[in-house]
Amino acid sequence: MSLTSRIKPISYLKANVAEVLTKLNEQREPLIITQNSEAKVVLQDVTSYEETQ
Repeated sequence: MSLTSRIKPISYLKANVAEVLTKLNEQREPLIITQNSEAKVVLQDVTSYEETQ
């Protein structure tokens, strides 16, 4: 998956929370959330997160 498809505005997250969570768990690729056109957070599934710890 390309980096640009993994960058979404916070409004997208708010409108599609269930879909985002499903995709995070299935694809195991982080999602970058922007606010006011700036990257603010990275969402990641728990398994991937635990692997990095």
